[in-house]
Amino acid sequence: MKKILTCIVLSISSTTLLNAQSLALTRYVNPFIGTGGHGHTYPGATVPFGMVQLSPDNGTEGWDWSSGYHYSDTIIAGFSHTHLSGTGIGDWCDISVMPFTETKVENINDTGKIRSSFLHQNEKASPGFYQVQLNNKIDVSLTASNRSAIHQYQFPDGMVNGLRFDLGFTINWDAVTESFLWSTTNNSVEGYRISTGWAKNQRVYFSSSFSKPIYAISYYVDGKLFFPNKNKPMGLGWPKGKNIKAVLLFDNPTNEKVVMKIGLSSVSIENARLNREEYKDFDFEKMKNDAGKLWEAELSKIKIEATDDIKTIFYTAMYHTMLSPNLFSDIDDSFKNQQGVLTKEKRYTIFSLWDTFRALHPLYSLFQPKRNTEFINSMLSFCDQNGKLPVWDISTWEANTMTGYHAVPVIADAILKGAKGFDYNRAFRAMMRSAFQQVRGTPEFAQYGYVPQDKHGWSATMTLEYAFDDWCIAQVAKKLNKQKEFEFFMKRAAAYKNIFDPNTGFMRAKNSDGKFVTPFDPYLSEHGFEGNYIEGTAWQHSFFVPHDIKGFAKLYPNTEGLEEKLDSLFTVTSKMNGENVSVDVSGLIGQYAHGNEPSHHIAYMYNYLGAPQKTQEKVRLIVDSMYKNKVDGLAGNDDCGQMSAWYIWTALGMYPVNPANGEYVFGSPLIDKAVLEVQNGKTFTIVVKNNSKENKYISSIRLNGKIFTQLYITHQDIMKGGSLEITMNNIPSARIALLYKKPSSMTN
Repeated sequence: MKKILTCIVLSISSTTLLNAQSLALTRYVNPFIGTGGHGHTYPGATVPFGMVQLSPDNGTEGWDWSSGYHYSDTIIAGFSHTHLSGTGIGDWCDISVMPFTETKVENINDTGKIRSSFLHQNEKASPGFYQVQLNNKIDVSLTASNRSAIHQYQFPDGMVNGLRFDLGFTINWDAVTESFLWSTTNNSVEGYRISTGWAKNQRVYFSSSFSKPIYAISYYVDGKLFFPNKNKPMGLGWPKGKNIKAVLLFDNPTNEKVVMKIGLSSVSIENARLNREEYKDFDFEKMKNDAGKLWEAELSKIKIEATDDIKTIFYTAMYHTMLSPNLFSDIDDSFKNQQGVLTKEKRYTIFSLWDTFRALHPLYSLFQPKRNTEFINSMLSFCDQNGKLPVWDISTWEANTMTGYHAVPVIADAILKGAKGFDYNRAFRAMMRSAFQQVRGTPEFAQYGYVPQDKHGWSATMTLEYAFDDWCIAQVAKKLNKQKEFEFFMKRAAAYKNIFDPNTGFMRAKNSDGKFVTPFDPYLSEHGFEGNYIEGTAWQHSFFVPHDIKGFAKLYPNTEGLEEKLDSLFTVTSKMNGENVSVDVSGLIGQYAHGNEPSHHIAYMYNYLGAPQKTQEKVRLIVDSMYKNKVDGLAGNDDCGQMSAWYIWTALGMYPVNPANGEYVFGSPLIDKAVLEVQNGKTFTIVVKNNSKENKYISSIRLNGKIFTQLYITHQDIMKGGSLEITMNNIPSARIALLYKKPSSMTN
């Protein structure tokens, strides 16, 4: 008997150990980071880059509810199946479902107010899983797969078991244009929701089935009871309109858990059924465990050794970088784009490119190279269907949000790194279509050599960003032996010089007469289109010349001018002037604004000027003040993972200042060790010696055991595999500053 008990105990212990090992990294993910403050993340269940994001919605309008949920709220109005992560505009939150309970059936009606309060102490979340006990004592558990999800509800004893579908649920800009519901069996509900908002003409079809029979359904159209003609086929005799709800009651006499399985599609209800059958049964635990394994596999691509706090912030950041782009094609690879055109190919959507070209896509080239190619093919497909590369792709709709044509650096970076799986010449043609588009100030940029403010708002920002994008096109032209195009775009890449004011040291907007716009206030922030800079001041935008920092530095009247200007950025007042100051400008240190993307490369620029110790000081200052293991632990919108990508690069000790030249500039690493999975089964190991809060300065670097005398490492160095050893000290190293080779800043 003792032997049997010993075997049982050993078996249980082994199983527990295996489970702990299999989820060794997911346990460091805290999905609630960023759900408070201005992070705009959501806590719900999803898988890496999945179609479904099943998460609670508070039912509250407002900027901080862009993801549908904010930690300050105490109400849940429903659990919807699509969510945006970290964006500054709210949309999606499609197909809202809410459990409810009543003592008597006759008390049930739908006035749009079926919702519940909750306490955060009764919430749990981990990758692929969300759970909450509502204050009405209903236990809700959610999990997801690529194209489907499972809800699990435990109702309190002796109460009516009910569920409400709300296809009229919206947040912020979103508005339903048409929705539809039907049910011809006692265990399924199907329908669709077409809406317009940030994404126009967005279609979401769904098909759900239940583990318990439905014994009654009440339909509501615009708040009034609707009685369907069940003898008619789908589309006839069933509720259709802008505000459709259905209240379901379940036959569950033994009060077992009610499980719902649901699939989504952009194509049809029939395809939603196919996607629903990714999982053949109602096995919640299997889907949850499979989701956890998917996350563990992705997180394991970068294994770090660090304090538990750094691990939590790091792996939560990795998690956030994989919440989008989102799979858009069905299990048979079909999808319908915004125009309603049916296509068959693997397709992703949600490309917040003004944000993510800076650090997120270069990060994908390291640990998601296959998917990065799939993302690029999605952009090229978008170009084929819309005439140019995406600026901000949401549900295949061109939202035209923000400035630049920043699909270009993403694609250029992949080409220059030798990525496989897409046609380089097709990609170059797509780049040319964006560069010669007849909208968004591009014709004026070509005509004047800058974007004039009297022709187009945000002109200073647009000039700087177009110059960089065109530098990227030039490098691709060079690689493809297109000398004429190379020379043409290199000339346009120098456009930043046309708006530099040597008297103030700022990049300034000009009118079409060639004169600077006056009066000039470097602290002025105008959020609207009339501003000279998008979402910021002259201070934040004047340093965006990542392709030619040497040339930029030469524009200053004195040799140390750019370095002195960088010093001032971090020490001047944080005030901003104007009647419409951008809320996106947050995380301020002086006028450095880490809560918004234009500042993200700036601290690393000192490396180009021979002052790497200042990069190391500033990087540690930013990390210590802007990233916390708290619900408000992000300094601003995560913007589909860019804020998180900055942290990952910085924790590893480097950053892609120029996100398309394959050079990663050294900073001040946070980890003690990192092992990166690279191509062909190889690994690249980073070992940091003598690391501590005080020891923030690099004293020496070795690559594969040999002294390394560069202030940057290349993508190809990492992809070869090997080891990088960085030794830290508490005193800035003159040797590092004087002898180490600076990163290049203009590749001809």
